[in-house]
Amino acid sequence: MSGLFVTFEGGEGAGKTTVLKEIQKKLEKTGRPVLATREPGGSYIAEKIREVILDPRHTEMDARTEALLYAAARRQHLVEKVIPHLERGGVVLCDRFVDSSLVYQGFARKIGVEAVRELNMFATEGRLPDITLYFDIDPKEGLERIAANKGREINRLDQESLSFHESVREMYLQLQHQEPERIRLVDAGQTLEKVTDAAWNLLQEKI
Repeated sequence: MSGLFVTFEGGEGAGKTTVLKEIQKKLEKTGRPVLATREPGGSYIAEKIREVILDPRHTEMDARTEALLYAAARRQHLVEKVIPHLERGGVVLCDRFVDSSLVYQGFARKIGVEAVRELNMFATEGRLPDITLYFDIDPKEGLERIAANKGREINRLDQESLSFHESVREMYLQLQHQEPERIRLVDAGQTLEKVTDAAWNLLQEKI
């Protein structure tokens, strides 16, 4: 049985992390070996890089430095965790992957989408997810959710302006339009139950 690589994408406060955990429970009931992981992070070295990237004190970080750190963390995570699990026939549920870098660094930080794509193709050797679930939400609503969630990790991205998060959504929608077969849109403005059901149904099609 071949593995299945699933990534979860979306702007801040879209709820993708919560839905990922619900999908993990559903998949584990089917008996498939599931690896639930995240980026940046997911392995010891990658988590160390995450600490540097998302530290709210690192406001002086250059946009290209940020993009390189994300790619470095992604490479380590991929070879250490993701690929071995897929080769054993497991399902990988990953909270963010290359699309996040294209959107946040390439477009919202204005480095250039193609430059960031090229960097990440080097880091991943061209590996892409089998399916990407994009959780779409109005940025204002997403940020309001974050403000209301006192237990959530606060990071540098939460300090960005509303216009930055609107750019993020704009680029996600462009990517979804360009790759509708891989990137499937989920309306994240609904209840958790409805969002989870929508994501599960899309995943079932792929399985």
